[in-house]
Amino acid sequence: MGGIFASDVITNEWRAVDDQMALMDIPEAADSVNPGDRRAVYFLVRHLRPRKVLEIGTHLGASTVHIAAALKNNQRDDAQTNYRVTTVDIKDMNDRASTPWLQYGARCSPAEMAQRLGLSAQISFVTDRSLEYLASCEERYDLIFLDGDHAPSAVYQELPAALRVLQSDGVILLHDYFPALKPLWSDGAVIRGPWLAIERLRSEGAKIKAIPLGELPWHTKLGSRRTSLALVVGD
Repeated sequence: MGGIFASDVITNEWRAVDDQMALMDIPEAADSVNPGDRRAVYFLVRHLRPRKVLEIGTHLGASTVHIAAALKNNQRDDAQTNYRVTTVDIKDMNDRASTPWLQYGARCSPAEMAQRLGLSAQISFVTDRSLEYLASCEERYDLIFLDGDHAPSAVYQELPAALRVLQSDGVILLHDYFPALKPLWSDGAVIRGPWLAIERLRSEGAKIKAIPLGELPWHTKLGSRRTSLALVVGD
């Protein structure tokens, strides 16, 4: 995994992407994906080159626009292929009447941010419950980023549903995976759902395992390089 994050090609293009993202002033708090993890997601999408990405949990669109930026550069390298991300949230995060992004300190909605960054063509926004979307979905995805409801019961149901719509050679990326429920950072916080869901599914015979990304070559949060990102693969 370290080789992906050390890529000179992706590192060189990242500088321009990061400069663009900085103009959006995406809040670091408010339960959003931290800047170091956003960079990791960008590198992973550039390296894995998924054609179709599904994100569960749009929130402020922080990871959404980083996924889309990577997909746009993938399409630059392969103009014959259509690269897109579908992002699903139970709440309409682009609703102009309720302006939910303002309560988290964001300057604009995910859709407006995508438009300003020239990424609208790469993104489809869906307002739906994750399980209902996954149950009715007829698409097959190369990469699925699960970052929605983190309750153990929710992730336990989402993982098998996500596997159903995952391409045979696809991967699932989990956010907020805390191995053995141990804190990753100095604040001592632990989010239980993803780890408990994986362990329950494995105890029931599911042939999957989570591979934590561990430490990244750059800062994530609280003076650390540790990340809660983990890949879910066949065991």
